[in-house]
Amino acid sequence: MKVLRIVLLVILLIIVVVVVGGFVFYNDTTRGPLPQTSGEINVAGLTDRVEVLRDSYGVPHIYASNTHDLFFAQGYTQAQDRWWQMEFARHIGRGTIQELTGANDDLMGTDVFIQTVGWLRATEQEAAALDDETRTFLQAFVDGVNAYISSRPKEHLAMEYRLLGVTGVNIEVQPWTIVDSLVWGKVMAWDLTGGHHARELIRQDLIEQFGADMLADYAPPYPFDEHVTIVFPEDLPLSESSLAALPTFSPATAGTPVSLRLAGGLDAASMVTDTGIGSNNWVATGDMTASGTALLANDPHLGIQMPSIWYEIGLHCQPVSEACPFDVSGFTFPEFGGIVTGHNARIAWGVTNVGADVQDLYQIRVNPDNPLQYEYDGEWRDMIVHEAVVNFGDGGEPVHFQVRETHFGPIINDNDIDPETGELTGFNNVDPVALRWTAYEPTTLARALFALPRADNWEEFRAALAYFDVPAQNFVYADVDGNIGYQTPGRMPIRAAGHDGLTPVPGWTSEFEWQGYIPFDNMPRIYNPARDFIATANQAVVPPEYYDQLADELGADAFYRLSYDWSYGYRGQRIVDMLTELAPHTRETFAQIHGDNMNLMARDMMPFLTALTIDDAALSDARDWLATWDMRNDMDSAQAVLWAHFSVRMLTNLFDDQLGGVRSAGQGDMWAAYELMQEPDNVWWDDTATADVTETRDEILLRSLREAWDNAVAAHGSDRAAWRWGAVHTATFESNPLGLSGIDLIEDMVNRGPYETGGGSEIVNATGWGGDDFTVQALPSYRMIVDLADLDASMTMHTTGQSGHPFSAHYSDMIDHWRNIEYKPMLYTRAAVDAAAVERLTLNPGS
Repeated sequence: MKVLRIVLLVILLIIVVVVVGGFVFYNDTTRGPLPQTSGEINVAGLTDRVEVLRDSYGVPHIYASNTHDLFFAQGYTQAQDRWWQMEFARHIGRGTIQELTGANDDLMGTDVFIQTVGWLRATEQEAAALDDETRTFLQAFVDGVNAYISSRPKEHLAMEYRLLGVTGVNIEVQPWTIVDSLVWGKVMAWDLTGGHHARELIRQDLIEQFGADMLADYAPPYPFDEHVTIVFPEDLPLSESSLAALPTFSPATAGTPVSLRLAGGLDAASMVTDTGIGSNNWVATGDMTASGTALLANDPHLGIQMPSIWYEIGLHCQPVSEACPFDVSGFTFPEFGGIVTGHNARIAWGVTNVGADVQDLYQIRVNPDNPLQYEYDGEWRDMIVHEAVVNFGDGGEPVHFQVRETHFGPIINDNDIDPETGELTGFNNVDPVALRWTAYEPTTLARALFALPRADNWEEFRAALAYFDVPAQNFVYADVDGNIGYQTPGRMPIRAAGHDGLTPVPGWTSEFEWQGYIPFDNMPRIYNPARDFIATANQAVVPPEYYDQLADELGADAFYRLSYDWSYGYRGQRIVDMLTELAPHTRETFAQIHGDNMNLMARDMMPFLTALTIDDAALSDARDWLATWDMRNDMDSAQAVLWAHFSVRMLTNLFDDQLGGVRSAGQGDMWAAYELMQEPDNVWWDDTATADVTETRDEILLRSLREAWDNAVAAHGSDRAAWRWGAVHTATFESNPLGLSGIDLIEDMVNRGPYETGGGSEIVNATGWGGDDFTVQALPSYRMIVDLADLDASMTMHTTGQSGHPFSAHYSDMIDHWRNIEYKPMLYTRAAVDAAAVERLTLNPGS
């Protein structure tokens, strides 16, 4: 018995050791990365004491006596909360994602494509060209990041290092650099182009399939006569008559068709999204507000992710002086210093995406005797060749390849991936195309982002925006004196008269070279319009008359159009209507607009459904039930579920048979469908799969309604009263890369959701979805309302939380508030920040 007792004690001791050791390991992995946010820390590199005060949501406000320490502490703080996000972001920008994930077939093409288009190459040139002040600010931010990441082992920077290490991925943490900050600007600029380079390839392919006339029906011009533009006609000094015709499609100028496949085997269709990447912002003042002073609202729409793409922060010089002039609250990207949107003591600003056409494709003729030369104006020019390599964090053999670059830019359809072997195919000398993009030239974006927070008035605001050259954005402005304004900044190409930018053009001639950029002072702007409001929602920026004005001032022998591809104006029109209807405005009415779920697309199309003659009694009853809908995509709406199913089937039946697999119709095609509703015998309504029958509009609508009803019943049950839009339109926030690992235990640790949401595509509450999956793909990435009459009364909420650490209390504490259109205070003054502070950290100069 004594021996047995000893054996049992040994076994118990082993169990205790294993359990305790497992708990210690688990606790160290999950809680070890949580940063110190209270007390004091000595940090080498600071010159003076810095205070970091955090509210109950973990939003930090930094107080420093000089700009070096302010931006140093910003870098330190953002690395505390979001280091893994920063690490992953710089690997995206560099095209080295597999250094973090290990070899991954799904990512190989992405790494190859990113290195081909050369975000990093362009960024390195930009970093070399920085002005001294911007470089100084960025270097302080970088030094702060490095002070933090060098103070801890990597396992205590982010749990991802340890978990990925278990899979054999060995990641060496490299110092943060200015290039790492700047390259994120290239990533965002690329995302915000809307894939214009890919749209050119798709247009050319569709023109070759069925001609320019059918394409014009599928991709109609902006409805200037039905939906508002940002700049109203009365905002312009109009010419006597408008000479600007609406754009039309013309067959591709180049004689050789171009494949839709790009470097890394990516397909052009994958580069074009219509799920809601855009944004809303608006300002009102005077008689339009209850206070008589200005209000500003903003909600940028970007892809869903975990953690939020944004980081909220306050940057305060103490005291504010000429040498240290920053006193600002707002949002930035974790990878970057300064503030992107927000307010200081006098002005506020917000952004939406213009969607400007700032990319063009040029077909290249390669010298048959030398693949590193191309023809240009009758001569052979040498290409620049860049050596590229994809490395794997799990130790696989590196993959080397070459990128060819012309004076236009890189050839972006070399190095396809052979589907049989998985090998890169090398140079493409059959139909190569080179990409020209405004962001390939060094930009001054960083300079703008440090200048904006220091602007005190409209003139200084515009002076700062003159440096905001890439990406083109719609900026709205408001100040404490009640002034409001709008400005489009950004490099806008002036194309040759015969070049509309819609399809690839010959690159063997100078005929289609850009002629420069539209001067900043000729870009659209508004200041204190008589209507006392301005609203932008990715709709067309200007009425056609604006281009007459440019032609008069800059010369008629050029092509000036900002873009062809706009949001078709549903959100913009709804916001303008609500601004008019709900005036005079308060923060509460602005919040009501933010959360508006009215579906104008459904409202416009419903009469065509109610006019149908339906012999099937059950289907007729379903249609009549749908017609009782209030047209709001609220979470508890049952009819919104059936409408979503109908819109998918209608778009598929209308377009996909004739798109030939080039792309699939999506919610962005609803305006085209509405336009075709007016033409019941248009050839698009005919189903090409029924050779002996010519379908018309009502037959396709009836088929689509029947399929939608059957699909809805199959998916959600026969009790239609129990259907809920929120139950199918859910948001799941996924973290890269662990959130996509396929391992439930790991995904449950880092992902959050699904959460029910309201809204939808081209709705003001723009929770966009695509295909036949109603889950959220893009969303309002934050909501902000700035009250210029009382800055401490301003309100905001972003999607997830301030922290990127899955076991932090601030990892997901904003999600419920966000989805329910709720806000928290956007603190500003020292008194308000002090009163709300729950954590106080002092950073002292030290070693």
